[in-house]
Amino acid sequence: MSNIDFIREETAANIGNFMVGRLLPFRQKRSIGPFVFIDHMGPACLADHENLDVGPHPHIGLSTLTYLFDGSIFHRDSLGTAMEIKPGAVNWMTAGKGVVHSERTPEYLRVKDKYLHGLQIWVALPKDLEFMEPEFHHTEADQIPTWEEDGVKYKLIAGEAFSKKSPVPVYSKLYMIEVKAEKDALIDIKGELYGESGLYILEGEIESNGFTYGPKQILITLDAHLCTFEMKAGTTVYIFGGEPFPEERFISWNFVASSRETIDAAKEKWINHEFPKVPGDDGYVPLPSQSK
Repeated sequence: MSNIDFIREETAANIGNFMVGRLLPFRQKRSIGPFVFIDHMGPACLADHENLDVGPHPHIGLSTLTYLFDGSIFHRDSLGTAMEIKPGAVNWMTAGKGVVHSERTPEYLRVKDKYLHGLQIWVALPKDLEFMEPEFHHTEADQIPTWEEDGVKYKLIAGEAFSKKSPVPVYSKLYMIEVKAEKDALIDIKGELYGESGLYILEGEIESNGFTYGPKQILITLDAHLCTFEMKAGTTVYIFGGEPFPEERFISWNFVASSRETIDAAKEKWINHEFPKVPGDDGYVPLPSQSK
């Protein structure tokens, strides 16, 4: 990755009663391709009285991608979805004109010690699809394309790359790829990617142009075609990116849109309790005062 433009450490953020490491956005970089938000959850060991409880909250103008390494989350939304997500599977919820969802520890785990570790991601929708009808898709772990080359394991979690396509129904040119090296390996994937590209080191180390990078660092390049680096044994990285949109995207609280007016209208709608309800979950996360 000889053209690294940004090197960023994940920063702590609070999502209710759970701390996460925020990878994107940050001041110098608001998006990577269509990806506008990435949180690293955990790894956390939750005691028998500690649970993830993110109550019903709204989204517009984006798709959410939840991918777990460990643990379990129960998802409910205003479409009537009630789905447990486990490691390796993908929850893909497209908000479009508006959806509400909650994320909680499943009932059977709420009085047990448990672990939680994963990624939560927002992908902006193309401008012409910002007001589409909301959708939800769950993709099981065994449906995700996986392959191995020279002792390196690859998984195409979402999008298109390496002449492969994930079954996750994305709406723009993008990719999210897991790469695991069991032994030291040279990774040369120039020509396989496109657009902007980010690389997040979950564990282990990579080397590029004489520099070594480690866990919780994200490397961002504007030219994905020069993606060559060395992975040390036991390293796992996630590569994500794609073609950026021509229009700027605005983010405020849980809302993403190509116009501030659309976001302001969504805020008023949430304050006035005009979004659809989540069956089976009567909670309500108020709009933060600083977002008004």
